[in-house]
Amino acid sequence: MVEEIGAHMPLWLTIPFVGILLSIAVLPLVAPHFWHKHFGKVSAFWAIACAVPFVAMYGGVAVHDILHTIMVEYIPFLVLLGALYTIAGGIYIKGSFVGKPVFNTVLLFIGAMLASLMGTTGAAMLLVRPLIRANRWRKYKTFVIVFFIFLVANIGGALTPLGDPPLFLGFLKGVPFFFTLKLIPIWMTAVVIVLGIFFAIDSFYYAKEDKTTIPIGDEKFEILGSINFLFLFGVLVAVLLSGIVHLPQISVLGVHLHLQDVLRDIFLIVLATLSILLTPPMVREKNEFTWFPIKEVAILFIGIFIAMIPCLKILEAGEHGPAGGLIHMLSEPYHYFWATGTLSSFLDNAPTYLTFLMTALGKFYPGVPVKVAVHKLIATHSIYLEAISAGAVFFGAVTYIGNAPNFMVASIAREQGVEMPSFFGYIVKYSIPVLVTTFVILTVIFFR
Repeated sequence: MVEEIGAHMPLWLTIPFVGILLSIAVLPLVAPHFWHKHFGKVSAFWAIACAVPFVAMYGGVAVHDILHTIMVEYIPFLVLLGALYTIAGGIYIKGSFVGKPVFNTVLLFIGAMLASLMGTTGAAMLLVRPLIRANRWRKYKTFVIVFFIFLVANIGGALTPLGDPPLFLGFLKGVPFFFTLKLIPIWMTAVVIVLGIFFAIDSFYYAKEDKTTIPIGDEKFEILGSINFLFLFGVLVAVLLSGIVHLPQISVLGVHLHLQDVLRDIFLIVLATLSILLTPPMVREKNEFTWFPIKEVAILFIGIFIAMIPCLKILEAGEHGPAGGLIHMLSEPYHYFWATGTLSSFLDNAPTYLTFLMTALGKFYPGVPVKVAVHKLIATHSIYLEAISAGAVFFGAVTYIGNAPNFMVASIAREQGVEMPSFFGYIVKYSIPVLVTTFVILTVIFFR
């Protein structure tokens, strides 16, 4: 039924998704007061603008798809994000850090490595506040946060299924846990290029800073709220076990939920609650912790998740749907790298990853069971899966909505006084010159 819906779905049903993207991009620029006060209503408007005609055309199937998206994708997404945000916000890293080029570069590299171990969201929430504090004295600091989004909130998470949701979904489909280590050469090349560009830019602007404003302090390095590292470890264990343990399904409003996923989400909520109860309030006060960033993500992304349903249905239809011409043209590894990546910049990269994974499996091993086909693909055409994996993770950095931590980092930075670029400014000034250049180099080296 999914394929049939996507195959006959009119392209105008994707207009609400384009609308919410343009709203996020344009309204903060042309009507900042209206946006700050009413962004929840804007998100609801586009969600309704998609849901009403979708349900009118496809009836119960559409209702089921919306409920499925909310219960199977959006709620677990928000629970995981909220748990990591809450727990990481209870960790305060003390120290007299000064945002000089070497310090910033080392911190970004450490964050990129941590992202594959504790997820891009966990690493980003842990390190963004120390980075902001270290650079608070600087006049030129916007680009520091942008490169943090590039490396810690996205590229860094490519080496394990724990690093980024699309890789975890691949793990659930039979991709071996350690397969992503094959991305190390690609990952390292991307990190070195982006870090090298960052160090050059940071050194240039650091030379222009007023050095008399450098803070002088002798605060000893210390980590407050360290019990939250135990909770972070609990999050990682819960996520990993939910992909390994198989329990019976339950049905809620006609939507089938895996019991292990429900238990995982309950456990994550418990961990977040324990973090709130057991972390001294002054730790969050020192972090200038507020609930607004996660509230903003929750409100905007419910609209995004619902509005993107028709887009994903069209993609899932493969060569039989309106996007069939695009999918039919996919033949080389770099086609998969750029197609997966480009769509992951604007759509949820997890289902986009699955769409192109299934496209590759259907191309090389039609009719073969998925897990068997995955192992055959790895054995004979591994580069295709590497291209899909790298595209889904790396391109998430191209826009603010490409990966949820991007929005959260930007929101935290704005709350703490850092002027962040607009939606289009981020793409034109940073993503195109830095990331697209990097991806072209990766294509020439690895995916030709």
